[in-house]
Amino acid sequence: MLLLNATYEPLTALPLRRAVVLVMCGKADVVHGDPAGLTLHAATVSLPVPSVIRLSTYVRVPYRAQVPLTRAGLMHRDRYRCAYCGARADTIDHVIPRSRGGQHSWQNCVACCAKCNHRKADLLLSELGWHLRVVPTAPHGPHWRLLVHSGEADPLWRPYLGVAA
Repeated sequence: MLLLNATYEPLTALPLRRAVVLVMCGKADVVHGDPAGLTLHAATVSLPVPSVIRLSTYVRVPYRAQVPLTRAGLMHRDRYRCAYCGARADTIDHVIPRSRGGQHSWQNCVACCAKCNHRKADLLLSELGWHLRVVPTAPHGPHWRLLVHSGEADPLWRPYLGVAA
């Protein structure tokens, strides 16, 4: 479930249970229900399963200039493809190995398949004659803070994220 601030800014993704509690306590309103039309039933109330909810009151969120580097965010940025061969990625590799002074940053980390990661080991790309398919960069924009933690975005969330998710 996508949680929006009172100003319709995306805040985070929530589990269904937390979203229902916020709606039932009157702290949030349902903006979009589940497209499948599912309904939660209790002894005295029925509630359509929400997909997007909005807080009733504004919550101030501290600004962070950089998106934190996480495994989920890195895989999403690289679309789960190996930066060297294009196969399905299942590990993370440092382009310049940390043993050689490479940083743990968005610009030095890429998604990688296990085979390429094992073959590369702690070598530089120039030593192997390899090249990157895409130059790694740090993601930017408010939607990345959300996607880093939630994985793939629901298509109903696109109008609230402000980009094609």
